[in-house]
Amino acid sequence: MATLKDFRGDTPTWCPGCGHFSVMAGIQKALVNLGFEPHQVALVGGIGCSSKISEYTRAYNFHTIHGRGLPVAQGIKMANPDMKVISAGGDGDGYGIGVGHFIHAVRRNIDITYVAMDNNIYGLTKGQTSPRSAHDFVTKTTLKGNKEYPVDPLSTAIANGGTFVAQAFSGDIKGMTEILEKALQHKGFALVNIYSPCVTYNKVNTYDYYKERLVTIDAPLATREEAIRVVKEHEGLVQGILFQEEREDFQTQLDIDWNILNVQEGAMDESLLRKLEGMYK
Repeated sequence: MATLKDFRGDTPTWCPGCGHFSVMAGIQKALVNLGFEPHQVALVGGIGCSSKISEYTRAYNFHTIHGRGLPVAQGIKMANPDMKVISAGGDGDGYGIGVGHFIHAVRRNIDITYVAMDNNIYGLTKGQTSPRSAHDFVTKTTLKGNKEYPVDPLSTAIANGGTFVAQAFSGDIKGMTEILEKALQHKGFALVNIYSPCVTYNKVNTYDYYKERLVTIDAPLATREEAIRVVKEHEGLVQGILFQEEREDFQTQLDIDWNILNVQEGAMDESLLRKLEGMYK
């Protein structure tokens, strides 16, 4: 049975105190608690500080390009449905250039887990305003304050058919790990947005900021409308599972005999191609 040591990859180069250390520990702890082995897991990262988590965790890893973690993760799951697939990245990666992929992955309900490490800023490029930065937030790219309003990933996911929508805080590793375990067990697309403070470039959204303001949601809300109302009421400063429902995932709905696509035992020859063609005529 795998231990935490088995999931440890390269030594992280994050800044001391970065919230991503706790997120990585929570993902690894959740995988161990659920009995996964490294060879049963694929972890896909995009671009950014947070996306380097794919290098720092020992499993099948793919460090893709900016905002493209979800398409790659979905492709892996389609090709190998028995693999536990996790896509992980930051708020800039997922809710900026990757937001189109995010919305369609949500509504498609493919069976993967998406962990978004939300620090409200671009950290790897040294502290610019991100899609999650608050209105009037001051950075080197918004010297007079951010004139845009932040993306609301929780309400967006709930409104677009998300079947598991949750938010956690890296400063509460126990609660975060419990949420990650439930997300990994969910059959369908699971979003876990995690407030993960950037201690170097964001001096507003700190650990103390979240400890003083976060409201805990003890159980999923009964309806999408109620879940969105609660998110808006608390201006997104909530932690817990906001909404969850059981619905057939994308691959189940496709009703494909995935075993026929396994060509590991032999070459992809013409006879197999003809067999595949016959399935879809």
